[in-house]
Amino acid sequence: MQSFYRDLQALIDEGTPFVLCTVVASHGSTPQKPGSKLLVCRDGRLFGTVGGGAIEQQIVDAARALLADASASTSMLETHLTHELGMCCGGRMTVFLEKHEAAPALVLFGAGHVAKELAALARHVGFALTVVDDRAEWLTAERFPGCTLRKALPDDVARELEPTANHFLAVMTHDHPLDQRCVEALLGKPFGYLGVIGSRRKAERFRLRLRQAGFAQERIDLLESPMGVAIGALTPAEIAVSIVGRLVAVRRAERQQVKARHLAPVSS
Repeated sequence: MQSFYRDLQALIDEGTPFVLCTVVASHGSTPQKPGSKLLVCRDGRLFGTVGGGAIEQQIVDAARALLADASASTSMLETHLTHELGMCCGGRMTVFLEKHEAAPALVLFGAGHVAKELAALARHVGFALTVVDDRAEWLTAERFPGCTLRKALPDDVARELEPTANHFLAVMTHDHPLDQRCVEALLGKPFGYLGVIGSRRKAERFRLRLRQAGFAQERIDLLESPMGVAIGALTPAEIAVSIVGRLVAVRRAERQQVKARHLAPVSS
């Protein structure tokens, strides 16, 4: 069982989505008893066992269906092995399936005061953090514990990055033109969220330049600036709270559902 839990921890560490299948009840003759576990990964890998044969294939199929269902995180499967699967065991098994999604990736372009507070808070609510900055004195493990640090020009990383819908991107460098270059490099790519820190005036200038650069309005509309929920934030820590609130809202709901709750951006 120790190797099973090592495999489980490895999947969590590498950010691989999986379903944990656990036998929670059995009656009569069954190939596995309560406590038996199976991990079913989105990439096809399997770890552990809940009995093999037809019952295990049924559970694997149910786990893959759960991974594909964005609206569900758990399910319960109860099967009579002989009546439903034609197995000779003759018993009944109940298996609980629990989906574990990959942690959403939050990439911070800039390692300033707000980024430091934002990284600490975002890690506590389940984001996997990467911080990008070319200033060694700002980009340190002491300021960003538990984060992946990339010492490079933020706009270079923005151009190289291949984000997915599981990526949240926050642009907050020390230089407005650098912010603009990062946004232009990222806006045409997939992402779950893209925001740039700053005032409403800065945001309008950014949007004007994006239109002048040829970006379609539908893409420009995906950019959120100012960032955060309107809570009257002033200090870096307060601004971080407002931004993380917004990131959690986007993570937990479709964009239109979030807007319907009137989570307005900060105005300063």
